[in-house]
Amino acid sequence: MKILQVSDQKMGGQAGYNVFAEALANGATVFGLATGSTPISIYDVITASDLDFSNAVSINLDEYKGLPGTHEQSYRYFMNEHLFNKKPFKESYVPDGMADAATETARYERIINDNPIDLQILGLGQNGHIGFNEPGTPFDSLTHEVTLTQSTIDANARFFADENDVPRYAYSMGIGSIMKAKQILLVAYGENKADAVAAMIEGPVTEDMPASVLQRHPNVTVIVDAAAAAKLTNREEIVPFV
Repeated sequence: MKILQVSDQKMGGQAGYNVFAEALANGATVFGLATGSTPISIYDVITASDLDFSNAVSINLDEYKGLPGTHEQSYRYFMNEHLFNKKPFKESYVPDGMADAATETARYERIINDNPIDLQILGLGQNGHIGFNEPGTPFDSLTHEVTLTQSTIDANARFFADENDVPRYAYSMGIGSIMKAKQILLVAYGENKADAVAAMIEGPVTEDMPASVLQRHPNVTVIVDAAAAAKLTNREEIVPFV
């Protein structure tokens, strides 16, 4: 793993942009994308740049089950607002939250297989989840329906007027789906991510810590701030980004 430490999320946005720009310059044509507050600073730098994705394909990690793409809390809506409306791709795939689970998860896995992902961006949950793959998810899992844990529901409740409105299910790339990507970029900020970052990078590879599987991937870049990196013991592996 390559570990970059940034001063703040704005600097993290620049560091993440550099990874995207380098991948694009090296011929990447398929980008796996993520939602949430973590990647927004990267998307902000991308949309302000002259990077051209008009011949590229994007494939998003996940989507709430039961929300149409027009819903303001759907991940399709999020991507439109933060990236696609400003930097359109040739084709942008997001799971259809209104579709039948068995049909949609099989369809989406076919999309991933037909469009091998060159660069996949990930956030990191406090419990080590990537996508909606919670602890205990098999490392070989493919796109599947997920029952969201209470901690994930609680974390997402701030985006909804009422916690009862938060979806209880989602469609997500599986860990096996994610690991097919040729390159992975994981971004984490804040002291509440420090335990997960340390376990992901320095702990045992275990399904109890889903992100630890990234130790087995040949090309991973991790962007963290000082707070998220605070519990890493091997400081020599951390490269300051300036």
